[in-house]
Amino acid sequence: MRILFDHNVPVKLRTFLAGHEVQTVVEMNWSPQLENGELLRAAEEAGFDVLITSDQNIRFQQNLTGQKMALVTLGSNRWKIVASHSSEIADRVKSATPGSRHFIAMARPLKPGTRRT
Repeated sequence: MRILFDHNVPVKLRTFLAGHEVQTVVEMNWSPQLENGELLRAAEEAGFDVLITSDQNIRFQQNLTGQKMALVTLGSNRWKIVASHSSEIADRVKSATPGSRHFIAMARPLKPGTRRT
């Protein structure tokens, strides 16, 4: 599967997606200023199967109906948080189908001495 990382995705996530071809927007020499719709079109035209992003607005702004690509949106772009969800990310990528969208909620770690209510 060909996977594209948006500019806001930690590149180290690549290590958890062995067996897939992973490239970044930077490696593609695409402008980091591409609007979401333009990015999705360019990625699909380049033959990517999945776009991984942590831009949480993209899932509400873009309609993937009829698209060949899937979208996986991460709830954070902080490496420590993303790494703790590596299995779920890999599972969502593996189960991605054309036009599907997946959101992976990621709670921020608590500061020492605080509790969730």
